[in-house]
Amino acid sequence: MKRQPVTRVGLQFSGYSFPGVPDAKLFAHLADVARAAEDAGFDSLWTMDHLHQIASVGNQDEPILEAYTTAAALAAVTSSARLGVLVSSCGFRNPALLAKMVTTIDIISGGRAILGIGAGWYEEEYRAYGMEFPSTRERLAQLAEAVQICRAMFTEYAPRFSGAYHQVEEALNMPRPLNPDGPPILIGGGGERVLIPMVAKFGDACNFFGGPATVRHKINVLERACATVGRDPGEITKTWLGHAIITDSESELQDALDQVGTLVGLSPSAVRGFAICGTQDEVRRQVAQYRAAGVDGMIVAVLDPSDLAHLSRVGATLRKAMDD
Repeated sequence: MKRQPVTRVGLQFSGYSFPGVPDAKLFAHLADVARAAEDAGFDSLWTMDHLHQIASVGNQDEPILEAYTTAAALAAVTSSARLGVLVSSCGFRNPALLAKMVTTIDIISGGRAILGIGAGWYEEEYRAYGMEFPSTRERLAQLAEAVQICRAMFTEYAPRFSGAYHQVEEALNMPRPLNPDGPPILIGGGGERVLIPMVAKFGDACNFFGGPATVRHKINVLERACATVGRDPGEITKTWLGHAIITDSESELQDALDQVGTLVGLSPSAVRGFAICGTQDEVRRQVAQYRAAGVDGMIVAVLDPSDLAHLSRVGATLRKAMDD
């Protein structure tokens, strides 16, 4: 049964790197961008769960705010957009405590919280903060346990869970989430042997990268995994993550692609493979290709969120394209 998508058009704040904005004014600036994004038609806002600034956003010593305290603050200064972290590194926080944090954001926001969660990948942060960085196999096993605990914390009175990595013993989560089913859970990652089957079993939403053909392949894998566990894939929101760039000329587009390419270490032509870009008409056609591939929602990063005119243009264009 097809459900209402967890998000149709989301904005990922790329690390809160706003050059020239003093640290003391960083959140105020971020709040202005968030409210402008809501006005532009973005129905979800996503923070990044990194402790150090990452190379695809800026220099390592540039400021980056902690994801959940920022999401909670945004819950108090926004009014309509859902709020999530894309995605929580499950090794950073005890999963029962994470569920409590997401529930608190749900209460603050009036029921707008989303739990985004993944296995974590940035080993440098783990080491720098004194946390163990297990093998990929262990991190995926930890993720599966964490998702189950969070779901139980959202939906049960005093859940118990005993796994290889995590345990809870009648952990209370009061107040309860505002929706009896709890905040939706988005599981990040496109691994076909473990992660996508995990989405089929436990997730309300997933998130993929790449062009329309790659995304269609991932959705095919998800549909087969759903068939294996007897689940309707229409219950799961399929989202795509990438850059969005709208320009009026090829020269403007090339400049933007050069800037993104410098950040992520790719050529401008390669950047086109994980971006929707060009004129408004071109972007709408590209969105239609992703929609035809099975995408229910798009979560985008923009090169400069402080450019509110471009942000508004991106939001309005994507919202119309997704609703067509």
